[in-house]
Amino acid sequence: MQLTQRGRRIRLAVVTAGALAVVAVAGTLAVRALGGPVVVSERCTAVVDGQEHSLAPDQSANAALITAIAVQRGLPARAATIGIATAIQESKLRNIDYGDRDSLGIFQQRPSQGWGTPEQVTDPVYATNAFYDVLVEIEGYEGLAITDAAQQVQRSGFPEAYADHEPEGRVFASALTGFSAAALTCRLREPADLAVEEAGASGITPRTQAVLDAAQVAFGDLDAAPGATGTSLAVTTGEGDAGLRRAWALAHWAVASAQSLDVVRVTVDGRQWERAEPGAGWAETDDAPAGQVVVHVAPGS
Repeated sequence: MQLTQRGRRIRLAVVTAGALAVVAVAGTLAVRALGGPVVVSERCTAVVDGQEHSLAPDQSANAALITAIAVQRGLPARAATIGIATAIQESKLRNIDYGDRDSLGIFQQRPSQGWGTPEQVTDPVYATNAFYDVLVEIEGYEGLAITDAAQQVQRSGFPEAYADHEPEGRVFASALTGFSAAALTCRLREPADLAVEEAGASGITPRTQAVLDAAQVAFGDLDAAPGATGTSLAVTTGEGDAGLRRAWALAHWAVASAQSLDVVRVTVDGRQWERAEPGAGWAETDDAPAGQVVVHVAPGS
């Protein structure tokens, strides 16, 4: 049977698609054969009340910092929602060194408009606190629409755009403030080529110290104790509902920051997130002391 030109094109498309499928399967099997987890794309995902939103790991880490600073300052979750939504619109939650005119950083703050020096506004901690300093001066900001609250801080030329990011801002803020437990997970590759470190005078390794330093910048002083091997920290967060919310806020922060801080396991409230098991989510575990968050850091090899 002779094929028409159109028939040849269809047959070629079918054959090509089949070949690509074989290659894709072969690639997946090759990764499995190496013994590592299959992680197609590194993502951090928050799920709250049936709504699901995802961010890249670096974006998730910045969302976690924005939220942790709100927690440290005693601000409501609404403040974190506004902060995250604003940063998504302004910089896609990335600490960029360019922007419209002299706009810089995660919130695209302009040194010429009094936000600070270029070095300051490209420091996410400074920039976040500067954002909240203005936000809290807005009377009744907690009840304002995202667009109105963000615009009164930012004075943007495109004020309506902030509202587009309220859904993901609300979901990530709910998880990262600890109001929604076991709501944020990340699918990440395992840390590679890390040297084995010795514990220092503090009883923890330099990588573990980096986690503690970052956590204390984000949340303020923490009641932390080193683990037996120096590659873990146990942080006591207090009792009752407030202590449990703080525990989940810290645990979600650690997961959201895991890529940059080489975190491999987090346990809290009878649950465990394991970096090596990206599909397991927050699995139940008996190895989670009450009132504590335990963060494990890659030991190196």
